[in-house]
Amino acid sequence: MTPMLVFDLETIPDVEGLRALNGWGGDVPDAEVVERATAARREAVGHDFLPLHLQKIAVVGCVFRDDDGFRVKCIGKADDPEATLISGFFKTIDRYTPQLISWNGSGFDLPVLHYRGLIHGIQASRYWDMGEDDRDFRYSNYISRYHNRHCDLMDLLAKYNGRANAPLDELAKLCGFPGKLGMDGSQVWPAWSSGRQEEVRAYCETDVVNTWLVYCRFRLMRGMLSRAQYDAEVDLVRSTLQSLDLPHWREYLANWPASR
Repeated sequence: MTPMLVFDLETIPDVEGLRALNGWGGDVPDAEVVERATAARREAVGHDFLPLHLQKIAVVGCVFRDDDGFRVKCIGKADDPEATLISGFFKTIDRYTPQLISWNGSGFDLPVLHYRGLIHGIQASRYWDMGEDDRDFRYSNYISRYHNRHCDLMDLLAKYNGRANAPLDELAKLCGFPGKLGMDGSQVWPAWSSGRQEEVRAYCETDVVNTWLVYCRFRLMRGMLSRAQYDAEVDLVRSTLQSLDLPHWREYLANWPASR
């Protein structure tokens, strides 16, 4: 089996970057830095979502599936520097050359990783290989939009038409999976800044499991999995989460009916 890596980021405003770009000194509290930046953003473009290069990576959630089974975790620890999280993600690609799977990874997660990796000087030679070192990557790499080493499932299902995009939460629930529980992306910064880092990490883990389950359903639709193989994959996820016995997985399983 080709190793498969589902990934998702949770980001917070880059307070240090905002200080540097706007000349705001250390006497301005972090909360005020963010308030000023989001207010300026609203006035300029009508919303307060900061540009991607100012999205500091707080969490990298991953599902890893290979011949050894199914695993879900966040890279590193809650207090690890951003550079450590980014480096850990790209080192996984260097080691395994996995199939990457995301939901809106082309529109958000990967560009953020590109910008933030550039800022920190992170090396990611395997990820950026477009055939210079491995001839197989000339026709199938992580970077080119229509190559398949990265599957942005949202983009693919919408036929590369942004007006046709569907939210992961709703699609997961319509497929019979739990979807998001208790948090969404807009709540990450308030939760993180108030000391609820583990709650954000747990939320990210549930999101990558939702993505993996929807991707399994997509593989069933494509004929890549038989019905029996699909059922076995779903059962593997369920049994793995049961064995973890953590509060967010207990809640997740409680919201996931056993009937297929």
